[in-house]
Amino acid sequence: MRIFNKKARFNYSLEGDRFEAGISLTGGEAKAVRTGHLDLSQSHARIIGGEAFLVNANIPIQGAVKYDSTRMRKLLLHKREIISVSTKMKQKKLTLVPIKMYTKGHLVKCELALGKSKRKFEKKDSLKRKDVTREIEKEFKNG
Repeated sequence: MRIFNKKARFNYSLEGDRFEAGISLTGGEAKAVRTGHLDLSQSHARIIGGEAFLVNANIPIQGAVKYDSTRMRKLLLHKREIISVSTKMKQKKLTLVPIKMYTKGHLVKCELALGKSKRKFEKKDSLKRKDVTREIEKEFKNG
């Protein structure tokens, strides 16, 4: 089971550094992730007090009462990884973005990447480029 964050490449220009982190979930959340009920489109990660947290990831549990589906969840990274990520984030003004979440055996893992947020005109340019390449491929296919 793999769930991709399709908005990550649209909203951020991703750098080369990628990290694999475990995630601390409750039983119902783990079951929801395994069945594919997860939304990473509005989420990002923060480092608070020397610990990494996943913020605003929507994991709904069916039939749960008084449950916050977008709560902060702890990411399990080594201390040296947290230190290197935090220094890169501060130096280059980057954001830690979850790219995908997947299962590895019985564990749930989250892949994170450092990215710089795109501005509105950069998003429009990337859409234009995608449309132009699609038109060119269509012409070659038909012609």
